[in-house]
Amino acid sequence: MLGILGVVSVMFLGATFRLFVHPRRDSPAPVDAIVMFAGSPGRLEHAVSLAVAGYAPTLAVSVPTADDPCPPAIPNVEVICFAPDPVTTQGESRWVAAAAARYDWKSVLVITSTSQTTRARLRLGRCYSGQVLMSPVAPSKSMWPYMIAYEWAAMGKALIFQRDC
Repeated sequence: MLGILGVVSVMFLGATFRLFVHPRRDSPAPVDAIVMFAGSPGRLEHAVSLAVAGYAPTLAVSVPTADDPCPPAIPNVEVICFAPDPVTTQGESRWVAAAAARYDWKSVLVITSTSQTTRARLRLGRCYSGQVLMSPVAPSKSMWPYMIAYEWAAMGKALIFQRDC
């Protein structure tokens, strides 16, 4: 019994590490749009720095509440702030798909937290058929336990209950 518990524990820790702590990430490359999903600190600064560096002519920022900041104008970059519906990664993914159809985006660079990367890639893959690059921002060390617990629950919801776009 102890052996089984040990194996299950090692598998759980390995999956946690691979899915949420060290997920597949992509190097930034030129794309049609940079899209920032709302959430933990550091994302907006990272998204703006990539836009300023010229990775895309458009920066789209999820601002689900009135308290979320929309970045100031960036020279030679169209800034779009959007409120996803629902106010979730699923809503953000649906918005990306609709915006991609409207603006003819074939590729996006998504800014999210490291822990959300795998789930965001899953959600986007269900809604958007273009190229998706992920450039995550690590949450603060104190946030990791909460983020991992949240991501396990949210991933379960995405895999079991919300299997469509």
